[in-house]
Amino acid sequence: MPPDFAAPPVFADPDAPALPLHLLAPEGLDAWCAARPDAEARWVRAAGFTAAAGSLCLLPGEGGGLAGAAFGLGDAGARARARFAVGAAASALPAGTAWRLEDAAGLADPAEAALGWLLESYRFRRYRADEARAPARLVAPAGADGAALERIAAGEVLTRELINTPAADMGPATLEAAVRALAAGFGAEVAVTAGEALLAANLPLVHAVGRAAAPDRAPRLIELRHGSEGPRLTLVGKGVCFDTGGLNLKPAASMALMKKDMGGAATVLGLARMILSEGWKVRLRVLIPAVENAVAGAAFRPGDILTARNGLTVEINNTDAEGRLVLADALALAAEEGPDVLVSMATLTGAARVALGPDLAPFYCDDEGLAAGLAAAGAAVADPLWRMPFWAPYEAMIEPGIADLDNAPSGGMAGSITAALFLRRFAGAGRFVHFDIYGWQPGAAPGRPRGGVGQGARALLAALPGALGL
Repeated sequence: MPPDFAAPPVFADPDAPALPLHLLAPEGLDAWCAARPDAEARWVRAAGFTAAAGSLCLLPGEGGGLAGAAFGLGDAGARARARFAVGAAASALPAGTAWRLEDAAGLADPAEAALGWLLESYRFRRYRADEARAPARLVAPAGADGAALERIAAGEVLTRELINTPAADMGPATLEAAVRALAAGFGAEVAVTAGEALLAANLPLVHAVGRAAAPDRAPRLIELRHGSEGPRLTLVGKGVCFDTGGLNLKPAASMALMKKDMGGAATVLGLARMILSEGWKVRLRVLIPAVENAVAGAAFRPGDILTARNGLTVEINNTDAEGRLVLADALALAAEEGPDVLVSMATLTGAARVALGPDLAPFYCDDEGLAAGLAAAGAAVADPLWRMPFWAPYEAMIEPGIADLDNAPSGGMAGSITAALFLRRFAGAGRFVHFDIYGWQPGAAPGRPRGGVGQGARALLAALPGALGL
């Protein structure tokens, strides 16, 4: 992790003292009370604890101490809707205490509960002067691989820290520094092509989108490589560190969250950290086109026609549809190597947010086996996904006539699908998956404080070994 980022959360020492946290559903509360000491049962009843979802009752011990706590899982309907519900206890329990899970018969997945606890322990505090509250800590429960969950949490924390950092402190050069810090921790190699060198390297769209930025925020293509054997896995992440909309300037309300427009890059870097820490035998390649879409005399214009790395021409009908442009060059570069699986992740369209909201990450994939594996993995690891179609009849919508492609079809229809179809023109003939993520948690939820959040990375971590034959 870069030195100014939050440290990844870890589980409590299993050999140190820990208090019991009783996980209770309403239908089991009476039986649990009947089995407890009379004074404790009366205390729980007097406190009005009904085991409603997220409710908490601290249990008094001798001499005024704490003997444990009861946490409500809610009824069957609440349990079916909840994600990382037990994680809420990490913030609700007294600071700095250690806990172990008890009476967890109603818990469907101890690993999900434990991961939720770790993710709930994260808060973005880089700009806060007050001392951080020490979260309550959990002993990794039986049936959960604590070390693996800590590795996943570390990747997710990296993603959140990158997204949450405002653009003044997370420009293209800073994003490059974060990639270098990640690479240094795992012995990976980093190569960067920046500024005017992008034209010599035939990355013209990355250059065009970022050329109006200040010199210290020059556009660049950041490449990380690790591994010399095994299948080829390439991850491409949209790294628009701030998006003004360019000459098609965004209104203020639409610009407020644009520090998160590098959420695709942040997510692939979090996933890369998970993969590297797992020690997969793959030839991993991460490509991040990092730019700031700024307003200046050098900005690209509506009506311009640009030529991409693979020779396709693109008519610019909206400079605010810049993410697909920088991804196009990066995907074309990736495809030249013929990876076994190519993944792109981007905070690409408002249409995806409108269609599926902030929780569900839409993904596009033509390979039925890989798509089915991703859908199953997303459900298994509480990283919900929804498959969307590469709908061929809409190809005409991205063909303007004056150029090969249109970066922003008019009409407002099927915006996420047409963006995905645009990207597919650059991804080659191999197995390709595109994620159109939101990358932001608009309201606090268990395991997901308000702010930047990864989407799809844990599902990919679970599905890719099968897809790659690992």
